[in-house]
Formats: sequence, structure tokens, C-alpha cells
Amino acid sequence: MSSETLSQTDIDRLLGGGARASTAAGTPFSNAALDVQVYDFRRPHRVSKERLRTLEAMYERLVKGLEAWLISRVRGQIEVRLQSVEQFSFGEFTLSLPMPCSSYIFDIAGTGQKGVIDVGPEFSTYIIERLFGGEGSGNPLTRALTPIERMAVRNVADRVASLLQEIWQDHVPLELNITGFESSPEILQVVNREDPVLVANVEFSTGSVSSLLLLCLPFSVLDKFFTSSGQQRLALLATNEQEREQTRLRSEAALRATKVPLTARLPDFQLSMRDLAQVSEGSIIPTGIPKDARVIVRAGTQERFIGHAGRVNGNLAVRIVDALHSSASTP
Repeated sequence: MSSETLSQTDIDRLLGGGARASTAAGTPFSNAALDVQVYDFRRPHRVSKERLRTLEAMYERLVKGLEAWLISRVRGQIEVRLQSVEQFSFGEFTLSLPMPCSSYIFDIAGTGQKGVIDVGPEFSTYIIERLFGGEGSGNPLTRALTPIERMAVRNVADRVASLLQEIWQDHVPLELNITGFESSPEILQVVNREDPVLVANVEFSTGSVSSLLLLCLPFSVLDKFFTSSGQQRLALLATNEQEREQTRLRSEAALRATKVPLTARLPDFQLSMRDLAQVSEGSIIPTGIPKDARVIVRAGTQERFIGHAGRVNGNLAVRIVDALHSSASTP
């Protein structure tokens, strides 16, 4: 056992004073040194940096297309910029809307889900004034839009929905159709308030007027974009050449076994109204078409071949004589 006498400093350190001093000096227990982030397991954050860059590039395309379209419509100088693309809960999104709002609700075909395009009051006022012959410099409306005003602003919402559908086409094909309008954020309900949504903030400015356009899509329809691509890349790397060849052969066999309906269409012919009025069950209609006339053969909905009609063993048949290229005209 050491025979050294403890100093007052040593005693203070043992009693905790030194621990407090060390903490203040920046030891691992210092609050300033801890990088603690809150993680919500019920609503995980799914927008990685890689995905965010892709999303920003996609929505930049939308912004450029919208800007060009607006300039041609209102015949004025307009600047449209992408502010951000972020993940929120739907409840947080509705809290960000003004009262009253100008929110157009669209259906996402085949999913049972809905989304929102919200046009800021300054933006909607500008559009209404310009489309009705004004200068677009008036004060923003503080009331809900009238039915006529909604139809004017809906032109913008329809265009945004079309552009939104276009930029997602290569990732998650969406068919968007505007079906409703809501002016009260409290009543607006397209998904549960806790559900995550992807919100793009688009800033519109012209002269002294500045406003926001908010585009809201539920995450439930974008799962393929956020999950499938990475999993497919990992699965592709994990397989060898032989497994990939077997997968290709199985896909080719399944494709070759797919049945495609074929239909043959006779050339057009004319019939007078007098003759048409006399047509009844059992009538024989003279077409004037020679028996060796060409018929167009469709594969599904596409015109693909040229053939001649005939019979084989008492059954109607078509003999293919040539392929029909896309530039060929229908006889």
C-alpha cells in the first residue's frame, strides 16, 4: 500500500470534482462530443444522399419544364426554382399549408392512393389575374377560390401532374388524375397523418411576387424507387455467370410461352346508306374486294404483318406474305 499522503486535489478528484472537470474539458462524456440523432422506428428516414441527388435531378427537370410552360401561358417573365425535396409525415405537410389553401387532390391509378399539389396564394392570385387579362401584381387572395378561379389555377395543376408523371416514368410509372380540390388544410386527408410523404418545395417568383408550389406524394407508391434498385444490384452481384444464364433462359422460355391474340382485318370498303338500311340477318354484303386482297394482321394492338385470306382443311386461314413496318400505311 502506498504511504503517500493524498492532496486536496486528489481527494476532490476521487469525490467527483475531477470527473466534472474532465467532462467540462471535453472527455467522451461531454454532451458537446456526442452526435446523437433521434431515430423513429415507426417512420424511418428513407431518403439517402444518393437517392436525394437523384430526386433533385428529377425535380429539376420538372421545374425547367414548368417554367417554360408558364412563360408561354402568361406571357411574362417567371422564375421557378427547386428549393428542396424532403420526407415529412402527412400531418407535418398539412401544418405547413396556409389557411385557406389551394390544394388539388389527384388519384394515383391502380394504387388506391392519392397525392396533393398545393398552389400558394400569391402564385394562384398571379395566375388568375394574368389569365383574366390583369398584370398579376395584386395582393394575394385571403379567401377560398371560387369555382371559376379554381378552373383557371387547375390548368397549372394539370400541367404539374403531367410533368410529375413524366419524371417518375423511368422509376415508378404513375398515372395521375386530378379529382378534387380542398381549401382547408384541416379537412385535407389523402393518407393517414402519420404516414410518410415525399414533398417537393418549388419556389415561384416574378417581380415582387414570390410563392411556393408544394408537390406531395405518399411513400407507399414509391417503395420500388427506394428499395428495389439497391436489392436488384446486390442480387446481380451475388450471382455467377451460370446462374444469370439460367435466369435468362427461364425468362426467354416464359416469354415464348406467352400467348398473343392475332386478328386479321379486311381492307376498308364503302356501302351506301340505302344498302345499309336494307341489311338484315342473313344478308350478303358485296364488298367489291378481290379475293386475293391483302389483309392486315395485328399482334395484340399492333399492326405487324400483311397476309392473304384463304382456307386450310375447311377452316379460315391467313397466309403471311410480308412484315409490316411501322412506317407502312394501312391499306
